[in-house]
Parts: sequence; C-alpha cells; structure tokens
Amino acid sequence: MTFLHRRTVLRAAARGALAGAAGAAAAGCAGHDGTAGGGAAARSPAASMSAGASKKPVAPRPLVLPALPAGLPAQIEHGPRTGNAVALTFHGRGDPKMATDMLAAAERAKARLTVLAVGDWLDAQPRMARRVLDGGHELGNHTMRHLDISTMSAPAAAAEIRECAERLRRLTGGIGRWFRPSRARHATDQVARLAREAGYPHVLSYDVDSLDFTDPGAEAVRRTVLGAVRPGSVVSLHFGHAGTVAALPAILDGLHRRGLRAVTTTELLTR
Repeated sequence: MTFLHRRTVLRAAARGALAGAAGAAAAGCAGHDGTAGGGAAARSPAASMSAGASKKPVAPRPLVLPALPAGLPAQIEHGPRTGNAVALTFHGRGDPKMATDMLAAAERAKARLTVLAVGDWLDAQPRMARRVLDGGHELGNHTMRHLDISTMSAPAAAAEIRECAERLRRLTGGIGRWFRPSRARHATDQVARLAREAGYPHVLSYDVDSLDFTDPGAEAVRRTVLGAVRPGSVVSLHFGHAGTVAALPAILDGLHRRGLRAVTTTELLTR
C-alpha cells in the first residue's frame, strides 16, 4: 500500500469514528420519545434530584420569638403599666390596599403592629401574610371565618382555630403566637381550652376598644384611642375601615407626644 493510499484509509476511518461518536452523543441527549434535549434517564441522579426539588415550594422559615415571661394569664388584656410601650392590634380582614397603607404608615413612624388575621382573608390575600412579617410586625390567628365562636360546638370552634392556624403555617412557616376569638372580647373557657390545644397558650384580649368598626370617622377613632390608652395598653383596631386608615398617623403622633411607643404584643410583654 502506498503512503498516499494509507493516508486516505486512515482519514476515512477517522471520519467514521467521529460520526459514530456524534451519533452516540445524539442518542444520549435525546429523550426516550426520540426528541433532542435529554430525558430523565439522561440526567445524573444529582441533577434529577435538583430538578425535582426546584418544583416544590420551599416552606418559609418561622420566626424565632423570645420566650414570654412566666406567670402570664391565660387571657391577656394589657402589658406592664410601668413601661412606655403599647400594642396596637388589628383584626386582619378587608381591603388589602387599606391594610398596606396602615402598615406603611406605621413603618414610617417606626411603629410595629400586631395583626390577627382571619383565615379566609389569608386565602383571598395570601401575600399579606409575608407583607405583615416583612414589615417587622406580628401575625396571629383570628379564626377561619370570623363567626361567633363563643356559640359554636367544640368541634366547630376547634376547626375555626385549627384551619386558620394551618393557613398561617403554610404561608409563614408557623402558626403565630397569638389567638384572638372572633366576635368576642374574651374567650369562653371552651374556646381558651381549644386554643391551647391548637398551640396558643394565651388568648389575646385588649383593654382599649377603638370602636372603629362602627365607622364613626377618623377623629372619633383618634379621640377614643388617645382618651383611653396608657402604658401597657392593648388597643383593638380593624383593617378595612377608611376612618382607621385616616386616624392612624394622628394616633401614632399622639402616642409619641406622650412618650409612648407602639410595639408588637410580644415586645410589649418581654421588654
């Protein structure tokens, strides 16, 4: 065989080897339906696990809250009277724009709120849960549907508490620290027991009722709150009422003029 013939043969063999390798590579990149791009069988185990994991929602990490002091009552109406803090607590329901406006007004004043959310509101406005927490506020349970929990049977009342807790856990990673009964200032013995069983050792009541849910107007809300509030107070307010939105900056300013700060309920009780 001449040198030129030998070189021609070697080139042909090399071309054949390259074509075979390209065909093997194409077969390896095809899904088992024959299309290019690779199927599950072509992925490494680590890649498959990573791809599967990326499709699953990552549960939010629950907030780590400071321990409450020992000896707190089962139903809390107010905090220590010797400090300079108060807790503004909001029943969480209604127009999300109003809720967002109130949270923003509090944040501008460096105030922190406690929001007791209704479960069906969280279903309709799931982003509000993170909005509350991301603003440095506190989020708790105000039953699933805001029915008259005091008149319910034990199984029905337990479901109201538990279902809202499940919404909170799914959206935030935890059930929140506080439970407030719906349509009642204080929990009955049965409701308090059911709340404990659901993971809420303390029912959050209040000593100042703003009566803002009656829509008396911003000035009346401001006057009612500032006329009754004192160190340690827990104030009841509501999302979803225009008068409350308008009154909040004046309430916060009035507290500031008295040397009082609006803090979360946990902070009120652990300062």
